[in-house]
Amino acid sequence: MFRWLLQSIALTLVLVGGLLGLVTGTSVAQPIQAGGIIEEVRVEGTQRIEPETVRSYMRIDPGERFDPIKIDASLKSIFATGLFADVTLRREGDTLVVVVVENPIINRIAFEGNVSLDNETLAAETSLRPRVVFTHTKVQVDVQRLIEIYRLTGRFAATVEPKVIKLDQNRVDLVFEINEGPVTRVRAISFIGNRAFSDGRLREEITTTEAAFWRIFTTADTYDPDRLTFDRDLLRRFYLSRGYADFRVISAVAELTPNRESFIITFTLDEGERYTFGEIRLTTTLRNLDAEQLRSAITTLEGEWYDASLVEDSIADMTEAAGNLGFAFIDIRARVERDRENRIIDLTFDVLEGPRVFVERIEIEGNLRTLDHVIRREFRLVEGDAFNSAKLRRSRRRIRNLGFFKNVEISNDEGSTPDKTVVTTVVEEQSTGDLTFGAGISSTDGLVGSISLRERNLLGRGQDLRAGFTLAGSKSQLDLSFTEPHFLDRNLAAGFDLFRVVQDQSESSFKSTRIGAGLRAGYDIQENLRQVWRYTLQQQDISDVDNDASDLVKNDEGTEVESSISQTLTYDVRDSRFDPREGYTISNTIKLAGFGGSVRNLRSTLGGGYYIPVLEDLTLALRGEIGGVVGLDQDTRVSDRFFKGGVNSIRGFEFGGVTARDTDSDDAVGGKTFYNGTAELAFPIGLPTEFKVRGRVFTDFGAAWNVDGPKEGIKDSSSPRLSVGTGISWGSPFGPVVLDFGFALIEEDFDKTETFSFSFGTRF
Repeated sequence: MFRWLLQSIALTLVLVGGLLGLVTGTSVAQPIQAGGIIEEVRVEGTQRIEPETVRSYMRIDPGERFDPIKIDASLKSIFATGLFADVTLRREGDTLVVVVVENPIINRIAFEGNVSLDNETLAAETSLRPRVVFTHTKVQVDVQRLIEIYRLTGRFAATVEPKVIKLDQNRVDLVFEINEGPVTRVRAISFIGNRAFSDGRLREEITTTEAAFWRIFTTADTYDPDRLTFDRDLLRRFYLSRGYADFRVISAVAELTPNRESFIITFTLDEGERYTFGEIRLTTTLRNLDAEQLRSAITTLEGEWYDASLVEDSIADMTEAAGNLGFAFIDIRARVERDRENRIIDLTFDVLEGPRVFVERIEIEGNLRTLDHVIRREFRLVEGDAFNSAKLRRSRRRIRNLGFFKNVEISNDEGSTPDKTVVTTVVEEQSTGDLTFGAGISSTDGLVGSISLRERNLLGRGQDLRAGFTLAGSKSQLDLSFTEPHFLDRNLAAGFDLFRVVQDQSESSFKSTRIGAGLRAGYDIQENLRQVWRYTLQQQDISDVDNDASDLVKNDEGTEVESSISQTLTYDVRDSRFDPREGYTISNTIKLAGFGGSVRNLRSTLGGGYYIPVLEDLTLALRGEIGGVVGLDQDTRVSDRFFKGGVNSIRGFEFGGVTARDTDSDDAVGGKTFYNGTAELAFPIGLPTEFKVRGRVFTDFGAAWNVDGPKEGIKDSSSPRLSVGTGISWGSPFGPVVLDFGFALIEEDFDKTETFSFSFGTRF
């Protein structure tokens, strides 16, 4: 009786499962009478798959009783393989018959309607492939993945429709019909809760931008969730560096417009109060270390606005200073104490003993082309050194500055023992070869064209090889140069230069041709102090002298050979070599000619620049230069003297407009001595920051005077010339554009002035 009851319950479960299968469209086992022994399991309907393979998935075998529960489990097991579109089980006497319908095999996968993403990109994102079993589940997974890929490219209106084309031999072609839709751009970015800074100022700090017709060279105006997360962090850094220690981003919401064509992004902010630095204290638990010895490395000052980045810089600088004092294993932590009532933050830097960890080994990954030693020589740490995080950061910066890699990531993990660490450097190489063509126009040189071939990482050795040709209205130049950055495996950059320069110096009524070669070697004395030595051998020809040219020019007509040695010492702590906003640089060059050849003179120049951030985005630049040349037992030639005026000198005057001049021929004859200086204030002019357009007001002053030879008819003055003006610079996608309007306020009657000067150039 009890056995009959169990069989009845099992049969009922099978019947219920069958009804559910009809509803859901899933094949199930047919009602099979329980009882009796299975003599045989017969498989029908297989084409590619062996019957024995199907039997291996069964949960019941011949010799067992007909058990509805085990039969149902067998059905589910066969379906779970994903090999079959339909499975049924039935009983014929003592035989269990398994009837299967195999899933088709994919013959070909095609994409239609895709324009912005090519077939290879889309195929790499799908799991289905030709000669793989087709299932509807996998197709739907791939559809969702393709839609996600399009969303990552900013196309949130994209749709993907799979189409199945049946072929013979149980094969199918799978076609993904794609409607990419328009790029979903960011229509507006707004901020809620900001009082200290305007919406426009905050938009400049984030990477996402509002859509505009001029943003044809960027994708920053397309919506990207990852970019939005990064923008939240940028806003936090911005406020924390300006005293808002309690700042937080409450939310960043991107709303898709009803037509699904654009997004509206809203940042909700809580600025909090603005704090200043209070008392700065130093404590230490280290023996033989006076914490006050590290105070000079602290960049935070009492009374200044709180800046979280300065706290991090102070920790890094103190760590390095302690290392120089012989304390390699330290851990500096900053404790913050807020006085909310007075809005003051007191800082305590605790100098603690850190774990004694040594560098076990340095591993480098991802450099398929660049040799290991090219990367290793940029490390400030070597294997066996005490681990120093400040030196590790400096190493990462030096590797990045090579320009060989798109990305550089350095991490350290525990080594073979707890007191050892393994430094792993992962680099992503980028192209280092350049074939560039240039075109431009300048008020000094006229039309300019150039072609250059350069490889900055020759054979993966870090060597620099360059060949170039420039043709301008007044100048042509052919040059070849090679640099080995670590000559003889030392921190010594050595190289050679070959050149031929032809220049029409119309301001002096002659043409100059220089042909020569040079050797050079440069090395770092300190982190920011560099010295470069050069030896140059050149032949210089002054020709095509006008009949009515100055006698000083006529006397120098002909060919001379110059053999010279020069050294340049440069100290540079600017934040950028290309667009400095802060810091200063000083450079001195001394050149001595007379080591053979027919030219003997001594030439020296000293120059520098100081860059001061005045307000949020205003930079005051103070630049100056002085120099002179003297002949050694001979007069100086006109080609060796100094000519001032023009775009890179004293604006408001022509090139060569400020120097000694022959009043009879009106030729500029140059000066043996010069000085010039500039005070310039650069500022934004209200255009979006990605335009890279800045305005400036300036004042220039200087003079060039003193000539050798007969002075009759020569006007010469060391009195300062002064000009003021305004201009703009644009770092355009086509190259730098500089426009200046200069007005001479103080001048001599023989000077040559010009109001407008400009230059434009590009490489493509």
